Formats: sequence, C-alpha cells, structure tokens
Amino acid sequence: MEIIKWGIIGCGDVAEVKSGPAFQKVANSELVAVMRRNTVKAKDFAKRHQVPFFYDTVDDIINHPEINALYIATPPSTHLEIARKCLVANKFVYLEKPMTINAYEAKQLKKNVTGNNKIVVAHYRRNLPAFQKVKELIEANSIGKVHFADIKILQLSNPVIITKTEDNWRLKPEISGGGYFHDIGPHQIDLMLHYFGKIKNAQGYAISTQNNKVADIVNGIIEFENGIQFRGIWNFIASEKDVKDECKIYGENGTITFSFYGEEVLLNTSSKDKVFSFKNPSHLQQPLIEQTVNYFLGKATNPCTIKDGVEVMKILDTFTA
Repeated sequence: MEIIKWGIIGCGDVAEVKSGPAFQKVANSELVAVMRRNTVKAKDFAKRHQVPFFYDTVDDIINHPEINALYIATPPSTHLEIARKCLVANKFVYLEKPMTINAYEAKQLKKNVTGNNKIVVAHYRRNLPAFQKVKELIEANSIGKVHFADIKILQLSNPVIITKTEDNWRLKPEISGGGYFHDIGPHQIDLMLHYFGKIKNAQGYAISTQNNKVADIVNGIIEFENGIQFRGIWNFIASEKDVKDECKIYGENGTITFSFYGEEVLLNTSSKDKVFSFKNPSHLQQPLIEQTVNYFLGKATNPCTIKDGVEVMKILDTFTA
C-alpha cells in the first residue's frame, strides 16, 4: 500500500473545514468519496471539495473498491455500528471523538480491533503546536515537579466554541451521549492523560439545571498514578462576564497556563515569565491526519490508540455518573 484512499462517513460541519480538506493536502493521502444520508448535501460537499464520488448509505461507501480507510464523522450514537462494519471490511478507521456514546460501547469496540485492524481516535489537539509545547515544557522540568492541574471551562448556554448544527444534536443524550461536556470534554481529558499518564482514581459530579436530560455543570477530580492531582469544572450556563477557557498546571517552581481554543502558552516561574505564541493550521486536524496516514502506511506509531480513547470515555462516564 503506497497511498491511503479515504472515504468520509458524515460530511457535515466538522468535515467542512477542520478535517475534510486535510485528507487532500496530506502526502500519500487522497479523498475518494464522501457519504451523507441527505443525497443533495453529499453531492454538494463532493462538488465543492472536488471529491470524485458521493453516497447516501454507509454500506455503499464502505464497499467502494478503491477506499482503504474511512473517517467516521457521524454523531457518537452511530460510531460503534459503523466502526464495526469498517473493521469487518478490513478498512482502516479514523474515528471522531467522543469515540462512542459511552464507555461500555468503547470497550465493545476495542474488543473488535484485532489482527491487522488499525484505528485512530481523533483527539487532534495532541498534534497542535501549543499543546505539544506544553508537553515539552513539562518533560523539560520547566516548572519542576508537577503537583496538580486545574481546568476551568465556563461558557454561555449557547457557547461559541461548540460547532453549530441544524438540529443541535449535541443536547440530545441519546445521540451525543451527554451534552456539550461530551462534545468538548474528550479533548481536555485526553490532553491530561497524554501529559500525566495512567489514572489511579477518579470521581465526579454533574447536574442538569435546565431539565433537558444533559448535564450543564460537570465537576471532576483525578489522581494520577504518579501522584499528580487534577480538578476540572465545566459550566455551560455561566454569565457572560465569567466566560473562561483555561488550564493551569502547577509545579514546585511555577505554572504553565494555556487555553484550549487559543494559540499561546504562558510559562511563569520565579526566574522568568515567557509567552510562547503559535499559529494553528487552517485545518486543525491536519497534523493528526498526517501522522495517521503514516501510521496506516506503517511509517509511524499510532498517534491516539483505541485504548487511549476508552480511558477518556471512562472518565466522561465517571464525571457525569
């Protein structure tokens, strides 16, 4: 295999800019077909992005003879079924987050990955420059021994950081798994696992104040096996004056502060204060897709394994109970 030929299952808003065009720009990668249940919208996406084929059923795109890898970008409630079909068809899989609707389904999917199956979970922030810099600063002992990390995500009830859809399925737990927290929480939790390693204990609390079946305030704590402590609060009914998106990592000699939706990292120690600025790529998932292509071709390691994805889902379920 010399080139990864892709099909996109679910060519909606996320695929429009964040991911879709990257499959055509990465070396040794080609976007062959897209699929959406709405035929008109599938055809429109294909035409605008110069994609040769479009379909309106999952089976049709999976069975396209040229395609050897599929990007699953449908809502989480469909991920398990579609991913299983792709694996049975011996297609490589790049799976959007959250990887399934809950941890139980994530574990079931993990059991289906055997033999020559290859699957990558799309926790793409790992490969963006600002978050790579944070990991570099931690590993370089820039703030000494890390003691704890603190996340504050305080947003309005209609947060600008959430991708908009016509039916707002993210507030339908039977489709999303659990509201806005389940949509953006995987990115933040994954980075904490990426930075600090294995978890020893975790506990969380959540409440729904709007009677819409999804938690709008989530509070969680984690104890990592290396002793690092974590606490996080996600509030999706905050006032405008309280809106915040911040992670602060505290060490014995200072702090590292960054935003999940920004392009700066602040290092504050007793000896120096420094700001590192970065420019994200136009298509945010492109760096992870590039490594994914190389992994599928046998030229790189898996950038985000299904095991990593399962651990994130377990924390989501623990925090929201």
